[in-house]
Amino acid sequence: MIVSTALIIWKALMCLTGSESPVVVVLSGSMEPGFKRGDILFLHMSEAPFRAGEIVVYNVEGKQIPIVHRVIEVHEQENSGKVDILTKGDANDWNDRSLYAYGQNWLKPQQIMGRAVGFVPYAGWVTIIMTEKPIIKYILVGALGLLVITSKD
Repeated sequence: MIVSTALIIWKALMCLTGSESPVVVVLSGSMEPGFKRGDILFLHMSEAPFRAGEIVVYNVEGKQIPIVHRVIEVHEQENSGKVDILTKGDANDWNDRSLYAYGQNWLKPQQIMGRAVGFVPYAGWVTIIMTEKPIIKYILVGALGLLVITSKD
């Protein structure tokens, strides 16, 4: 029942925000001081054009983990409507071209999962700890399983 409810809430958030992943956890310090490792970001995807200064979450072909960085350049071609986007982490010295797929110098709008519209500081540390230390995840799942088995209801 709990899993079903969580999936329904997740799907509802996807529909409301227009983002395939409406909530993400910041996994590195590349966006400090604005966002710190462990912050949870809430995403929204709209039809509005991308602008320099926005914080976006994007996927790179061949990489599993989405990246949270700031848009620093947007090039729009008026005649074709083609949009090229360049990003950079606030704490990084260089733009993200080295993070993009081989031979790719610009992001395409299709690669962007959403724009950051809000955040909760440090709330994502549980996810980070369970990912980096799997034994904690197993202990937590085991404890929850025992709780379910031993409950009287």
